[in-house]
Amino acid sequence: MHYQERITSDPEICHGKACIKGTRIMVSLVLDNLAAQVSEEEILQNYPTLKREDIQAALAYAAALVKEEIVPLPERPADHAFQAG
Repeated sequence: MHYQERITSDPEICHGKACIKGTRIMVSLVLDNLAAQVSEEEILQNYPTLKREDIQAALAYAAALVKEEIVPLPERPADHAFQAG
């Protein structure tokens, strides 16, 4: 699995922060939960739109960042932006 398939950045959503694709759940929120020793099961219960693969993608994205690599994320075109409601 490539994290780029599950993580995106869109300037119109969460100020361009890396988010789980199709949601407004920021990667940092997932990582904060894991760092606080919240179990994957509890994260999935608290955020029902998340999948286990999203959590793994967040970890893979963070691993790439700490390697000091340039980590490009696909931007969603404005006409495909998440619509609440």
